[in-house]
Amino acid sequence: MFNDEESPFGEAFDDRSVSITDFEPDLSAADWVAKYRVGDLVTGPIFWAPIETLAPTRTVGKGRTNLTLIRPTILQTDAATPYAGFDRRESPTRNPALSVHFAPAAYGITGVGTYVFAFAVEAFTRSEFRPTGFAGGGTVDAPGAIRFSGKRVVTVILRNVPAAAGAWAAIEQTDGESWSWFSTRISHPPLVFDPLPANG
Repeated sequence: MFNDEESPFGEAFDDRSVSITDFEPDLSAADWVAKYRVGDLVTGPIFWAPIETLAPTRTVGKGRTNLTLIRPTILQTDAATPYAGFDRRESPTRNPALSVHFAPAAYGITGVGTYVFAFAVEAFTRSEFRPTGFAGGGTVDAPGAIRFSGKRVVTVILRNVPAAAGAWAAIEQTDGESWSWFSTRISHPPLVFDPLPANG
């Protein structure tokens, strides 16, 4: 047995606290205006609230909603902020990746919907990621390969997903070194209102 000082697996408890509000969003309000408008709402709620949030301590949601971790180097569930760590250098034969599978019908959704998957990621050195997804017959709105370091939200939008369809969104590391994933929030798109012209 190893004690805390001898353990080859690192510290027994990671006391670093990470707030999701520290993560830089990858879409601005102007980006949302270009991507989605209130007039596009066909079904779904009036207010933007998370449908589900998956994290290292909550890996399964309703129905077949769950996550898949590919080649993590550590899953630290007792950390102050639980995380899964990845490092492409440690898995040269397969890129590290994370995918979140979503079953809309399990949440009482009965119509076609658009869903936003927001991955909270911290890259410790400049790394490259490829976001992707499957919308169950709808369309995927994801950036191409993106490079960054630091805390960032990576967003994948799945449009026109049938309620009974299986859908998923994923991020795959294609270059770089170590990074951490903290959570993925699944929600409807935010409401974006165009400003009214001033009366003159």
